[in-house]
Amino acid sequence: MIYIDPPYNTGNEFIYPDNFREGLQEYQRFTGQVDGDGVRLTTNAETDGRYHSRWLSMMYPRLFLARNLLREDGVIFVSIDDHEVHNLRLLMNEIFGEENFVATIIWQKVFSPKNTARHFSEDHDYVLLYARDAAGWTPELLPRTEEMQERYSNPDDDPRGAWASSDLCARNYYGRGTYSVTCPSGRVIAGPPTGTYWRISPDKFREIDVDGRVYWGPSGDNMPRLKRFLAEVKAGLVPQTLWKYQDAGHTQEAKKSLLQFVTFSTSDSVFDTPKPPRLIERMLRIATTDQEHDIVLDFFAGSGTTAQAVLELNQEDGGNRKFILVQLPEPTGKDDFPTIADITKERVRRVIQKLEKGSDGKLALEDAPAPDLGFRVFKLASSSFTLWDADAVPKDAEVLGQQLELYANHVATDRSELDILYELLLKLGLALTVPIEERTLAGQRAYSVERGRLLVCLEDPVAKETLRSMMELKPQQILCLDQAFHGDDSLKTNVVLEMKSHDILFHTV
Repeated sequence: MIYIDPPYNTGNEFIYPDNFREGLQEYQRFTGQVDGDGVRLTTNAETDGRYHSRWLSMMYPRLFLARNLLREDGVIFVSIDDHEVHNLRLLMNEIFGEENFVATIIWQKVFSPKNTARHFSEDHDYVLLYARDAAGWTPELLPRTEEMQERYSNPDDDPRGAWASSDLCARNYYGRGTYSVTCPSGRVIAGPPTGTYWRISPDKFREIDVDGRVYWGPSGDNMPRLKRFLAEVKAGLVPQTLWKYQDAGHTQEAKKSLLQFVTFSTSDSVFDTPKPPRLIERMLRIATTDQEHDIVLDFFAGSGTTAQAVLELNQEDGGNRKFILVQLPEPTGKDDFPTIADITKERVRRVIQKLEKGSDGKLALEDAPAPDLGFRVFKLASSSFTLWDADAVPKDAEVLGQQLELYANHVATDRSELDILYELLLKLGLALTVPIEERTLAGQRAYSVERGRLLVCLEDPVAKETLRSMMELKPQQILCLDQAFHGDDSLKTNVVLEMKSHDILFHTV
């Protein structure tokens, strides 16, 4: 599942959930797409000829990437307001295909009208829902509320359990729906009330009456009603396109939820359009289950509402959903949280702390795996390894020799072992979420990846005893730094041959 809460184009300027207020060129400069010379710090004014195209140009590559990331049974939710919903719908039709449109959901985001509104109080936003393959996707049912459950009872002690009654009459004309019925008390009802018709034929009525599915009231002479048993109806509710704030939360709730975990040094708000966790939770209930290892991706993470919703729902139903949040380090002007990304991380940390505290003292289910309440943070950066630039090779032999000497130790000195480790994992085609265990072998640190299939030692120099200890664990692959051998080619060759004899693939970088 993918959720996108994109920057809103209000007609005056871009309004980002992350409080971005720069135009497209400033956004490009911020993300390194253009340099700082001659940058135009303007907003997306309605008088600009590219008023809509700027916003669409920003959204197109993200939505295109989102489609490619979706599984065949995946869906995407995109929240949007009135200003761009029509353009967004056309854009998503182009990328996902009109046949994969599922629904336009109306979310009631406020619970009271805004008296300061010039024309109308804007009480709702939209959520566009598309599937990778709408023909093969079915939404999960939403759980019934306690109020709905209370509608079912069993006043006549029916062995089939609790039931609720529904009207057997309808206003739609039915040619066989005007017959008379006889109550158990003997009273004859000539037909349905004037202007209505029985919903079923006389034969069907007699069939369900014999089966005890008609309720005639406590005295047996009331107007008949159909008994619908709780055990026979669907296990939940079919999702509807109108989400009221009572069910999906509202913006005030969103702000309170954020301030519950993150307090700011100044009172001014960082987020203009926060989303409540209950809104995301409702999407999760529709698009994910507690039985699958579903991945939830949020392109515009903001304050981390999606992470909170995923963690809390997992805690509630024992699910194992994973989340991926993407957030630019947009400056906030606050000393305690310099960037939006800092707020995102802190909120996730404190949500986890709250969930862990709430679990203290509770008995774990037998054989139940411990809930995963951790997360990893990665930042885009240049490589930890100096890359050889063939175009910059000097002609002077002495200078070339100096450069070759520098490239012999090609690992950046300002990078940690974890920086190097995760870059190597990516180069090997492994996911950033693979399990990693730190171990001490012969007094040196090593990393066991994928439950020992890969062992990585980044010590410099690496000891022979460490290499032998790694071989004794019988991994499939071992990886070390090339510079850790300090030019001892004979040692390196012997290690390669020895590991080959143990069917271990040895790499150096």
